[in-house]
Amino acid sequence: MVLSSPLTPLPFHPHIHLHQNAHSITKFNTFSCLHGTPQPHHHDPQDLSLRNHNSKSTALLLQRLSHLPNPNPSHLRQHPDPQPSGHKAKLLERSLLRKRTPQFPGSISLDSSSLTPLDDEDDEHRMIMRALDIRRKVTAEIFKEFMRTKGKFGITYATNLVETLTEFLDYVMVQAAAMKLSPEFSSSTYNFRAKTVIEDSEVVPCIRWLKHNSLSYPQIGKLICLSKGDIGSIRRLALWLKSIHVKGRFIGVALVKAGDHFLERSNEELDEIVEYLESNGVRRDWMGCVMSRCPQLLSYSLEEVKTRAGFYLDMGINDKDFGTMVFDYPRVLGYYTLDEMNQKVDYLKEFGLSAEDVGKLLAFRPQLMGCSIEERWKPLVKYLYYHGITRDGMRRMLIIKPMVFCVDLDKTIVPKVKFFQDIGIHNDAIGKMLVKFPPLLTYSLYKKIRPVVIFLMTKAGVSERDIGKVIALGPELLGCSIVNKLEVNVKYFLSLGIHLRVLGEMIADFPMLLRYNIDVLRPKYRYLRRTMVRPLQDLIEFPRFFSYSLEGRIIPRYKVLIENCINLKLRYMLASTDEEFEERVKVIVERRKRFESGVMSEDVSNSQTGDDDEFPVKGAMLDESESEVELTMFDDGESEAESTMLDDSDSEAEL
Repeated sequence: MVLSSPLTPLPFHPHIHLHQNAHSITKFNTFSCLHGTPQPHHHDPQDLSLRNHNSKSTALLLQRLSHLPNPNPSHLRQHPDPQPSGHKAKLLERSLLRKRTPQFPGSISLDSSSLTPLDDEDDEHRMIMRALDIRRKVTAEIFKEFMRTKGKFGITYATNLVETLTEFLDYVMVQAAAMKLSPEFSSSTYNFRAKTVIEDSEVVPCIRWLKHNSLSYPQIGKLICLSKGDIGSIRRLALWLKSIHVKGRFIGVALVKAGDHFLERSNEELDEIVEYLESNGVRRDWMGCVMSRCPQLLSYSLEEVKTRAGFYLDMGINDKDFGTMVFDYPRVLGYYTLDEMNQKVDYLKEFGLSAEDVGKLLAFRPQLMGCSIEERWKPLVKYLYYHGITRDGMRRMLIIKPMVFCVDLDKTIVPKVKFFQDIGIHNDAIGKMLVKFPPLLTYSLYKKIRPVVIFLMTKAGVSERDIGKVIALGPELLGCSIVNKLEVNVKYFLSLGIHLRVLGEMIADFPMLLRYNIDVLRPKYRYLRRTMVRPLQDLIEFPRFFSYSLEGRIIPRYKVLIENCINLKLRYMLASTDEEFEERVKVIVERRKRFESGVMSEDVSNSQTGDDDEFPVKGAMLDESESEVELTMFDDGESEAESTMLDDSDSEAEL
């Protein structure tokens, strides 16, 4: 189309440099050429700051503006540059930074004012790093766009996931750059090549599948980076983990913690490890739990797994115990190094344990392998030794309750010992108490120990003066349930007519009184009151009566007393061995015969006293003044029963 009249030419100012207003000059030149408008103004080429790398286009522009016949570009290069060299370098740097600004969707806009000026020494390296950073950001935007369009992911999830995929984005950049060498993609853009790499890797469907299997986006990002582009290996090994009963989110935990080279292993290698563990007692349905809690096992070769398993099997652990040990604490097999395992076993042997004993100990409590020697065991040993516990006592604690050596000293053991000191237990008694009942140290102070102490003082009649004695003599009480054991026993004894204060004194004398079952107490009490016809006071004076077997000791000895027409207090009847009891009965029968025959003289009395000294009874001596031995004829049994029966209707009702 030709216009009817030319347009008025725009004025040209020679002081404006070409490299600062090249865009407006080019538009003006193009407009003039289209309309054939002559340029009346002539300009001196010396007034222009020329760009040497664009000299040809500049020459054509000058020819059009000045109507000079064919100006020589080489002649233009010879003109001196009126600008200072530093200012020219700065202008050149800005011109380089402004060109090639990305103008496609997802591009990153750079502001030259935010960039640091280039240095002469490392300008090339810094320019390369800036270019890589720009390309990485562009790749991240392409990946996020691909996730939103193809994977239907939300913007927030895609953004969070891409932040964890730095290594995979570098892989995409390298592959997209390598595709440039292929004739098929030689003329394609970087965006197209990057999208092709992402689509061919099938990473977006894999992300969707992993997310469906309860993996978090940090786990997904780490797995994709570990795959090094082989996304198919993630799905293959995830399916294998499902085949051994690894479930839910533990699939991601196992994949991430199994090691950097786990994704490179074949299914056949992993099946060999599983079969070996199964042959040594680890059941197939346990395998998922084992691998979920100790995925490091999947990073070992079969030979190393055999070496680790042989370490425990050589200590005498059978297949059944080995399987339960690995199931209870899988880290005992795959988490610690062989040197650490040997050091811990050697330290346990210093308590006087043999290799077989250590093997049984680890089979029962494999968590011992998770304890540090320097941070856990040595401070505990020093603390126990300070409270008078010897090596034999520590060995007993280790055998009875090995969990004591797994708890934290400062947070668990020290507060309990301080509490025992506050209720009046001496340090030496604390040591004996801990050796006697090691599980005490594993109980909760505020949920178990203190509530039992408060119950004994408020509901069982134990005084503040005796509470320390009760706990020191019967620490097992602290392991009893208040509702199901202690409260039931207290109610039973109160129903027998025993006052609360008296019950507290009985507990202080024999703390184990509250630990017996009611089914054990009731037959003994019934036999005491109905058959033996003893008063309740005898039971109050000797609460240990309930600790003896009814069929094994109480009934046989009572029959012996009946046959010999002897009546002994419960203490002297039960608190002796069979030999001592027979000798005691023999002495009493002989004394009664002499008394009845009227032959008791002073010499005979002296000889009988010597006999009494010759046969002492443990914990008690015969004392005539206290009427401990009653020479009572049981022919008048009815009158004897009437004199000893209590007028206590409640007690009889309980029977």
